[in-house]
Amino acid sequence: MQPSVTLFGPLDAILGGQMEYVLLALAVINIGTRAFTYRQHVTQAEEGGAEAVTRNPIHAASNVLFILAAFYYTTLHAHSGVVVSVLVAGVFIADFFEFEARKVEARRGIDIERPKGAIGASLLALAYITYLSLFFLFEGLVGKVI
Repeated sequence: MQPSVTLFGPLDAILGGQMEYVLLALAVINIGTRAFTYRQHVTQAEEGGAEAVTRNPIHAASNVLFILAAFYYTTLHAHSGVVVSVLVAGVFIADFFEFEARKVEARRGIDIERPKGAIGASLLALAYITYLSLFFLFEGLVGKVI
């Protein structure tokens, strides 16, 4: 069902029906950039210590795009948009604190751990977004159960 109110006009007409797939792509990209950033942090910590560990601009940009897309999705579908926004905000917050944890680990000279909290949050967001975008696969089964 198309929303009766189009808040962003032409953008709603272009992305409105495909926004679930955009969110799915952004979730996968975000997970990929997180893995790349983790490897970069390990290398930076080994070579230069805590001062060398910096934020990856590509991962930061994917976080910002991911959260903006989630907030935009809320304007299209209120209920599922709020759920996606909360999950993506959790990913954003987890990434922020995981970076600080990597700095502390580098400062203390211990092994750099994987960002477990951010990985868990992003997998939860990915699972829900996958459910939204691929619901047509489950629709028949859900219709029989309900």
